[in-house]
Amino acid sequence: MKSSEAVTVSSVQKKTKISKETRKQYIAAYIFLLPWLIGFLGLVLGPMVSSLYLSFTRFDLLNPPEWIGFANYTEMFQDTRWIASAKVTMTFVFIAVPTQLIAALLVAVLLNKKMAAVGFYRTTYYLPSLLGGSVAIAILWKNLFEIDGLVNQVLVFFNIEGQGWISHPDYALGTIIILATWQFGASMVIFLAGLKQIPKELYEAAAVDGGTKRQVFFRVTLPLLSPVIFFNLVIELIKSIQVFTSAFIISEGTGGPINSTLFYTLYLYQKGFTHFEMGYASAMAWVLVFVLGVMTLVIFFSSKYWVHYEDGGKL
Repeated sequence: MKSSEAVTVSSVQKKTKISKETRKQYIAAYIFLLPWLIGFLGLVLGPMVSSLYLSFTRFDLLNPPEWIGFANYTEMFQDTRWIASAKVTMTFVFIAVPTQLIAALLVAVLLNKKMAAVGFYRTTYYLPSLLGGSVAIAILWKNLFEIDGLVNQVLVFFNIEGQGWISHPDYALGTIIILATWQFGASMVIFLAGLKQIPKELYEAAAVDGGTKRQVFFRVTLPLLSPVIFFNLVIELIKSIQVFTSAFIISEGTGGPINSTLFYTLYLYQKGFTHFEMGYASAMAWVLVFVLGVMTLVIFFSSKYWVHYEDGGKL
């Protein structure tokens, strides 16, 4: 009996000792996580909760918020400029995202082949992604497409009459779409990484079976690259729906001409920091979050029909 009691006491002490060591590890882990937790609570979660509350108020940054319920949301759907900004943003997303991904995929396929100075070409094509979101590039782009810009000068050289690309409502949005398409470098690099993972044996087997380049691309490359396409699609969708810098610089913050470049985030900025309607701007932000979440969920649910994996699994 005494020996069994001694063993029991020993095991209890051992468990206590282990729990103390585990507790120390937990404390150490939380200490290392503390800076991130403070940043998350103070810079992410806190502002999100505050903006959700402000979306139900009338708040001009100078006076205390006044609770008005769903008035901001009901007013939003009757606001013609809000409707225009939503149309501009959706038009941009549904044109710019596919064109950018197609350009990135085609260039990635070309750069996946063995050629001289391939590293230089990869760097050259990737560079616009690093610079494209900057104010300097937006100013440069604006100068290129102005009436006396380089684009019109080149057209005149070929006896083609130039256009007011930025000042004309039919062409202004197109210049921003071209800018977004030009920034395909990041997606291209991810596509390149995906292409490197496709087994060469599959291409060799397709060649033995007499498959043409077109057949190999659509029946081997694209299906095995579909997880990468899915990833790039989600990332570019999130990025494109939040476009601000290029629209702000090119339209000089107005969203003109005739609201043709009035992106959603630009109108949100105008409402919040130009007209000081911060409650309305907060409501706009939460509608954007909701729409972006719905679009992302649709892509996720649809992926089971077109995303394929090498082992035959589905997402």
